[in-house]
Amino acid sequence: MLLVVALAVQATRVQVFQKHELDHNSANQRALIQRYAQPRGNLLVAGQPVTGSKPTGGRLAYERTYTDGALYAAVTGYSSQTYGNTQLEGVHDDLLSGTDPALAGWAVWDAVTRKQRPGGDVVTTIDPAAQRAAVQGLGNQKGAVAAIEPATGRILALASTPGYDPGTFAGTSAADQAAWRKLQDDPDQPMLNRALRQIYPPGSTFKVVTAAAALANGVVADIDAPTDAPFPYVMPGTTIPLNNDTTACDRAGLSLDEAMTLSCNSVLGYLGVQTGLDPMVAMAKNFGFDDAKLDIPVRAARSNFDTAMNKSQLALSSIGQYNTAATPLVMAMVAAGAAADGQVMYPQLVDRLTEADGSQVELMRPTLYRQAFGGGVANQLRRLMVDVVENGTGRNARIPGVEVGGKTGTAEHGVDNSGTPYAWFIAWARPAGSTATPPVAVAVVVADSQASEVTGGGLAAPVAKSVMQAVLGR
Repeated sequence: MLLVVALAVQATRVQVFQKHELDHNSANQRALIQRYAQPRGNLLVAGQPVTGSKPTGGRLAYERTYTDGALYAAVTGYSSQTYGNTQLEGVHDDLLSGTDPALAGWAVWDAVTRKQRPGGDVVTTIDPAAQRAAVQGLGNQKGAVAAIEPATGRILALASTPGYDPGTFAGTSAADQAAWRKLQDDPDQPMLNRALRQIYPPGSTFKVVTAAAALANGVVADIDAPTDAPFPYVMPGTTIPLNNDTTACDRAGLSLDEAMTLSCNSVLGYLGVQTGLDPMVAMAKNFGFDDAKLDIPVRAARSNFDTAMNKSQLALSSIGQYNTAATPLVMAMVAAGAAADGQVMYPQLVDRLTEADGSQVELMRPTLYRQAFGGGVANQLRRLMVDVVENGTGRNARIPGVEVGGKTGTAEHGVDNSGTPYAWFIAWARPAGSTATPPVAVAVVVADSQASEVTGGGLAAPVAKSVMQAVLGR
C-alpha cells in the first residue's frame, strides 16, 4: 500500500508539478520531434509560397526549404532543425508548425489522440517586384531597403545585403553545420538584418523631421520666406561653426525651401535649436524614434534621438549627427508620414494568418501609430521634398510622369569621421497630377560602398527609384 501511494505521489510530482520544467528541458526531444513530424506551413508573397518542406527520412521527418531564399531572407528569417527559428519563422512558429491553439480543432480530442493540426500559413505584405528591385538595386553593396505603403503601413519591401540562403543550414547534417559556421565567420555579417536590426546616423535625411518640427511649432510659417538663420552659424556654447557641404549655403537668411534643396546644415541646425529640445524629441517620437518595442511583428532595433542634450548637441542632432541613429524602417516611416498628411501608420509585415486550407485565423488591420502633424504642414513638407528631387541633391530619383519627393543624406561616422560615409535616401512617389496618398515610401542606406564618391544622391537615390518604379508599375 505504501509503495502504491509513493508511486502515485511520484507520478503526480513528475507529471503535474514538474511538467513545465521537463517540457523545456534541453534534453527533452519530444517537442522538437513533434515540431518536424509533418510539413511546416508556408510563408506567402503575393499569394505564392516562398517556403516549403521536404522529407528527410530521419527522426526529424521534415526539413524546411526556401524558394529564392536569399531574396526573401530579410523577411522570412530562418527555420533550422539545429539552430532554431528567427523573424517570421520564429514569431509565428506555433502557427507554422501546427501547435498554435488558434488553429481549428477539438482541443481535448486532439490532446487525447496526440493529433497534430496541419501547419498554418503566414501571408506577408511584400510586393515581389519591389523586393526584387531592392535586392538587385543594392547589388554587392552593404546596405538595406525598407519600403512602406503610407496609407496602411504595409511593408512592400524589406531587403538587407549581403544576404544569405536560409535553406543551406535548415537541417542537421555536417554540410548544414559547415554552412552555418561559414556565415557566422563572415566579416560582412550576411545574417544581420540591416533593415530592422541595425541603426545608422541618418545624416541629412533627418532634416525632414527637423523641418516638420519647425513648421508644426510655428518656428517657420512660410517655407519661401527668409529665415533668421545666420551665417556662419556658431553652435551655442562653442566657438565651432556648423559647416555646410556646399558654398551655395554660405549666406544668411536662406529660406527653408532653399535650405532643404541645397541641404544646408547651418540653417537646419539653427532651426532645430530654435524649435527646442522637447518639440524636437516629440516629433522624432512620432516617427518611431526611441521606441524599444516597435514590432512588425518582428522586433526592430530602437532608433535613437537623445532626450537630454545641450544646444550644440541639439544642433548636430537636428542634421542627423551626434547620437542620432535610425533603422531604415524608421526612416521609411518618416517618408511615409510626410506622404500621408502626417498620419504615421504602424508598419506591418503580415497581412493575415490562415489555416492550411486558406481559412482565415487572423486578419491584420491598418493601425495609426501617431498623428505627427496636420495636412497644412504635410503639404509644405511634401513641396520641400519635391524641390529636393527636382532642383536639388535628389535628381537621380526623378521618374518621368511621376511626382517624387525625397531627401538625400550622407552621414559621417567613425573616429574623427574616418569611416566610409553612410549614403541615405528617403522618398515617396505617386503619379503626376494625382492628389491621392502616394502608394509607396522608401528608405535606402548604403553602408559600405567601394564607389569613389559616396553620396546619398549618387548611391542610394537610384536604388529608391527602382523600388518606387516597381511599385508604380513603371
